[in-house]
Amino acid sequence: VAIQCLETVFKINLEDTHLAPPQHLIEIFTNSFHKNDMLCLSDSLPEDVEKADQLKDEGNNHMKEENYGAAVDCYTRAIELDPKNAVYYCNRAAAQSKLSNYNEAIKDCESAIAIDPKYSKAYGRMGLALTSVNKYEEAVTSYQKALDLDPENDSYKSNLKIAEQKLRDMSSPTGTGLSFDMASLINNPAFISMAASLMQNPQVQQLMSGMMSNAIGGPAAGVGGLSDLSSLIHAGQQFAQQIQQQNPELIEQLRNHVRSRSFSGSTEEHS
Repeated sequence: VAIQCLETVFKINLEDTHLAPPQHLIEIFTNSFHKNDMLCLSDSLPEDVEKADQLKDEGNNHMKEENYGAAVDCYTRAIELDPKNAVYYCNRAAAQSKLSNYNEAIKDCESAIAIDPKYSKAYGRMGLALTSVNKYEEAVTSYQKALDLDPENDSYKSNLKIAEQKLRDMSSPTGTGLSFDMASLINNPAFISMAASLMQNPQVQQLMSGMMSNAIGGPAAGVGGLSDLSSLIHAGQQFAQQIQQQNPELIEQLRNHVRSRSFSGSTEEHS
């Protein structure tokens, strides 16, 4: 009824997409709220601005030394002196993420964006924090905005792909949220060769025979399940050791595969 009343009064309908605003209502409200909040603050004195910049540099040095708590403290003091500087909020967001304070990092990124809506680094760091709290859809949006502002940034591109894959994994009926590519492992010729070699082991053959007997209700059905499980774990450990000894290159490939799935924003520089 409300929609019909609005359409009648303003002579519009849902097909008038050209009238749609460039931002969602919640974004317009959030940006306006933060900007009004900042405007209520008095302008910083020149000496405060200078001191704030020094504190920022100190915070950056603490970040390089991985002293993230001290970095947060420096950036916070800088913000108190110069609350209209988006860089300080964005840098504090990076430090908060290092401390796993992801919600605080997201708030700082939002504050930075409210001050400077074209600050690509703030969108990128918010994408990292959002991904860390499993908000993949919002993370994808943040990375897309970061790329719109900085199209050549390889870190944004790779992290966007990871967030998109995480979102697909979560949406898939069979998705488990795991990023390990088991299909690639199974199709790896070296892995197949190792598996074939393992199956020639008499102990493994005996174990598999016992498991099959249990599965079809043979004489051992319902008996020795715990023993079989322990044997299977032991066999898996032997298999892993055999791969490490005979084909260390395959292990390194698997490690590189896992590393490639992790985020690439851990070595970024600070403003």
